[in-house]
Amino acid sequence: MKLTLIGNGIMAQSLARGLIKNHEVEIIGRDHDKLKAIQEKIPQITIKELTDNEDITGKNILFCVKPYALQSVSARLVGTANILLSILAGTRLETLKKQIHAKHYIRTMPNIAASVQNSMTTITGDNEAKLVAMEIFASIGQAIWVNTEDQLDIATAVAGSGPAFLALVAEALADGAVKAGLERHLSNQLVQGLFSGTASLLKHTHPAIIKDSVMSPGGTTAAGYAKLEEAGVRDAMIKAVEEAYKKAIELGKK
Repeated sequence: MKLTLIGNGIMAQSLARGLIKNHEVEIIGRDHDKLKAIQEKIPQITIKELTDNEDITGKNILFCVKPYALQSVSARLVGTANILLSILAGTRLETLKKQIHAKHYIRTMPNIAASVQNSMTTITGDNEAKLVAMEIFASIGQAIWVNTEDQLDIATAVAGSGPAFLALVAEALADGAVKAGLERHLSNQLVQGLFSGTASLLKHTHPAIIKDSVMSPGGTTAAGYAKLEEAGVRDAMIKAVEEAYKKAIELGKK
């Protein structure tokens, strides 16, 4: 399937890296230098600078610009796309339909792991386009269909923003090991293996069970875990998801 990505930012690049293995990918963007740089990194793609009358007739569009750029970019699009798949956080289907003409509309939120075909992507929108959308995003990781846009906004706060939250945890764990006296390269290697192994466990085991299976009475894990609770890490994570969700709603109102 040929896919046209509109946007030349980090998410467009991540999607292109993952999608190119199973699809024909074209990137249309406003920054010529960025487009050339992307093509040098991903030579299999084709690139095109966005024109003032960009014809999207019959194309399968992945709309990958920032929410604030919706109006300025959509004003330069003409024709009716086959399907519009938007990754714009918080931007409602109703808003997209007013700005861009397409036969079918989909909202989706992949994450940066799309570049290594391991994205956790949530999708909602026109049921007629469900199978196509699921097929596209299943090719770059896991894809879940949700029934409402509110659910998608919540999922955005977890799976879309989540890599940044987990990266903070990973960095902090590595920093803790370095502070205790372990070399940086060994600390990073340990954390990489830790996340990989724990991810495998989470596929089959509830987080609370994993925690209890590691935390022996009076042991090292219990001592460290008590400090995390004392510092309010659990509450901070919950609040991070809540704030990201609120921001998605706020973006949708602009």
